[in-house]
Amino acid sequence: MSEFKSDFLRTLSERGFIHQTSDDAGLDELFRKEIVTAYIGFDPTAPSLHAGGLIQIMMLHWLQATGHRPISLMGGGTGMVGDPSFKDEARQLMTVETIESNIASIKRVFANYLDYEKGHNAALMINNAEWLRSLNYLEFLRDVGRYFSVNRMLSFDSVKTRLEREHSLSFLEFNYMILQAYDFVELNKRYDCRVQMGGSDQWGNIVNGIDLGHRMGTPQLYALTSPLLTTASGAKMGKSVNGAVWLNPDMLGPYEFWQYWRNTEDADVTRFLKLYTTLPMSEIARLSQLGGSEINEVKKILATEITAMLHGRPAAEQAAETARKTFEEGALAENLPSVEVPAAELEAGLGLLTLVVRAGLATSNGEARRHVQGGAVRINDQPVSDERRIIGSADVTGDGVIKLSLGKKKHMLVRPV
Repeated sequence: MSEFKSDFLRTLSERGFIHQTSDDAGLDELFRKEIVTAYIGFDPTAPSLHAGGLIQIMMLHWLQATGHRPISLMGGGTGMVGDPSFKDEARQLMTVETIESNIASIKRVFANYLDYEKGHNAALMINNAEWLRSLNYLEFLRDVGRYFSVNRMLSFDSVKTRLEREHSLSFLEFNYMILQAYDFVELNKRYDCRVQMGGSDQWGNIVNGIDLGHRMGTPQLYALTSPLLTTASGAKMGKSVNGAVWLNPDMLGPYEFWQYWRNTEDADVTRFLKLYTTLPMSEIARLSQLGGSEINEVKKILATEITAMLHGRPAAEQAAETARKTFEEGALAENLPSVEVPAAELEAGLGLLTLVVRAGLATSNGEARRHVQGGAVRINDQPVSDERRIIGSADVTGDGVIKLSLGKKKHMLVRPV
């Protein structure tokens, strides 16, 4: 359907969020007629979501911004099983304590994008452990399991891919799609939730929920999925050379987060402005016309806008200013990320390769050695070519730190403590 009439679907469509829906016309009519409750589920597999999950959070943001009610569903129950979708092997099983700890940590990010407090469409934060952990197995098999065809479940891409590669799929994981389908029905019963959204890899699971709802007597339910994103060069969203781009500030600071988006490939800038910022489409159209060296200014706007939503405008502007001082003035910016090293170790002398690894600029001595041999490592802005160089207290500058750099864009302050 090319022209949506509802504000929500029109916004999502023009910004590039829609991959597939179960019924374009029916969904558009629903969003036009009433305040719709819709949900997205989040797996508590780590203490933080990473940037790959931002597209889902932004969908919930726009849902609320256009007058509807978002549910962020925490997988406290399903997390005990683990989503097998398109994974080659089973996830590590987590204890209830780990799951609860992860959920408590993940929750902190959502309040930056959704309002859980005020208004007729205040967002809801719900944990599916509320109904899943207390299920009676025999009753669940009889009341819900009877509606599932194993033949049909085997035909879903997420399962088929795993079996075709001859990787085992445990009975535990096979149950995941039943539990997710049941979540949809339960949310409808409890909160009149009519729509489940998610990445396109969740299509089979969501359609399962619609089908189960139909069989268990719910009103018509709907599915809406977003495209699975990669960067223009094919890299997975939310991953950087140093690992995951975490959303929680205690796992990745505002400056490093800002830098990730500042380093966006030219071909991705317009797409990311639409998906990850709330800038008006007219402003994005204007910025998209800029080319040449001006594209770097647009990337700074992109980085600042995305960082402001997550970490707040002051932290985003401070990150931008830190980058400006470091790269354009060559100054030593106090707000650069830092690593603390015991002063006694510096007194005794610390190997360069060890320091590069400890600062997180390499994952091993071998990788650090290659960086040094390639001329990428600098101490206090001076290139270092000797991989056996010892870093000591004599390298501490008048500012009381050692500036350790990798290439032009990665800088760390080594602070003696």
